[in-house]
Amino acid sequence: MIRAANDARFWDRIARKYAADPIADMAGYERTIERTRHYLKGEQTAFEFGCGTGTTALRLAPALARIVATDISGGMIAIARERAEAGKHANVEFAVAAPDAAPWPDETFDIALGFNVLHLVAAREAALSGIRRLLKPGGLFISKTPCLKEMNPIIRIAVPVMQLLGKAPYVSSLSAGELEREIAAAGFEIVERAHHASRGRDPRPFLVARKR
Repeated sequence: MIRAANDARFWDRIARKYAADPIADMAGYERTIERTRHYLKGEQTAFEFGCGTGTTALRLAPALARIVATDISGGMIAIARERAEAGKHANVEFAVAAPDAAPWPDETFDIALGFNVLHLVAAREAALSGIRRLLKPGGLFISKTPCLKEMNPIIRIAVPVMQLLGKAPYVSSLSAGELEREIAAAGFEIVERAHHASRGRDPRPFLVARKR
């Protein structure tokens, strides 16, 4: 609980800077958007966690009946709401929430989304259980996650130093295999694995998992 509160304050502090930063690999991001849209149908409702400033939720909203996008950071959600209002997106709701303590009833959503966030969740088992609870039978969980064990070792050394200096939130060191096993253990079947980076070795697997 204390860790989550500390992480929320970290993201609140950097929210405006985060919103202004460009996407590092736009071509790879567009591939992820395109592939995610493949699974969306106009009558579906979706839940996104770790939505940040709402960029992806707003991009995917036209392909859905409704999307509820959440983040633990009130600062991030405030920016997301500003963007939604400016773009007149009537079918998007932004809320401060976490998947393991989400206020929506069981089996509310057809789709759950989590992009670039699972490695930032300390209580991943609880989060994945919460995601499964929110999904309807056969619902899909679509994610893309940086796996630090697949990255340059220098990054794994740098992260703890940055955390000590208050420059980074909680970050776990996962391999792609470990990530898949955690998702499967939470009651999902992996139905698609892909990598969308436009250059170099991609340490961020794109996974589509169906609720068992």
